[in-house]
Amino acid sequence: MDTLSKVSVSSVYVHAPFCSRRCFYCDFAVEVNSSGDLGAWTEALSGELRAVEREGVFVISEALKTLYVGGGTPSLLGSEAMKSLAEVIGRNRLEDPELEWTAEANPESVTHDLVEGWRKAGVNRMSLGVQSFDAQVLTWMGRLHGPDGAVRAVKAIKEAGVHNLSVDLIFGLPSRLNRCWRTDLYKVLELDVPHINLYGLSIESDTPLGRSVRDGSEVPVNEGQYRDEYLAAVELLGNAGYQHYEVSSFSQPGFSSRHNSVYWDGRPYLGLGNAAHSYSDSYRRWNVRDWLSYSALATETGVTWEKGEHLDVASRSLERLWLGLRTVFGLPIRDLDDPQRLIIESWAREGWSVLEDERVRLTAEGWLVLDRLTLELDNARAG
Repeated sequence: MDTLSKVSVSSVYVHAPFCSRRCFYCDFAVEVNSSGDLGAWTEALSGELRAVEREGVFVISEALKTLYVGGGTPSLLGSEAMKSLAEVIGRNRLEDPELEWTAEANPESVTHDLVEGWRKAGVNRMSLGVQSFDAQVLTWMGRLHGPDGAVRAVKAIKEAGVHNLSVDLIFGLPSRLNRCWRTDLYKVLELDVPHINLYGLSIESDTPLGRSVRDGSEVPVNEGQYRDEYLAAVELLGNAGYQHYEVSSFSQPGFSSRHNSVYWDGRPYLGLGNAAHSYSDSYRRWNVRDWLSYSALATETGVTWEKGEHLDVASRSLERLWLGLRTVFGLPIRDLDDPQRLIIESWAREGWSVLEDERVRLTAEGWLVLDRLTLELDNARAG
């Protein structure tokens, strides 16, 4: 077994698994619980963190740069949740004035008191799971908020003093829903939020949606509609002043996600909570997925990581290509060998990439086929 070297991490992801219900398409590591369980959550995180500190592989910096609380639905844990989390992480680690602390929420559980409590604890960025403004679509998804829920939630968040706000939308839904994608885009622009994430619907086999596709009661969107919706969003958001800085991410100037950039740049990070991943250079590991199993381990030995892997040179090279190509910064051409340079020149002719300033970056058309292009570039590597 390879020896694990100590690494200092200044970015931490914390998973809050609780959801009032599981959405039709969801394959995330969630625990259905209508009110969450703040006490059990913080107790489990404390146990895991003690074990991480004893092990000494991932050494948490005395001053975190980013902290991201995802789920699940962290907002189910209530207004005191982030204060309690700060006590687990260590308040002294959260005092850097440049800290970006993001917490996710769903519209139906956002209140002024919740946001105010989170802001006082130190949260300065929120991510809101809107997904659509169409009543029929929200019902089909299994979402608990209505078309006006996002408007009320954004208003409450801004009034409570959090202005760094991201909204998620999902595109590529089955055609039978007759969802007007442009209407949803116009509505999200009316919210005047500085960051928007757009995710294409993914059909996972173990979800209700996946089973419905297998039995023929749902038909996935065709590639043409998927492509058209993505490109329509790119054009509309670009014209509205948003920078398309990553395949799924759009921001007004100065509001890109610093935490997600840690992942894309290949920098080390620590993940706490069930199913959370941690990464350091060539080593990656992940916690047990099931909440109850995780909680039991965390409160007993604290050792919650289920598996780990050491990435070989080939795997690291492939991952570097994929992460680099998914952002607007792309890859430095000097790092590519001659066969790979021929490949990116062919991409430019197809309209999939742009070669400028000694770098290659993908266009929106290229991002639609990111995985295929990454494999093509990797397979062209000499030697």
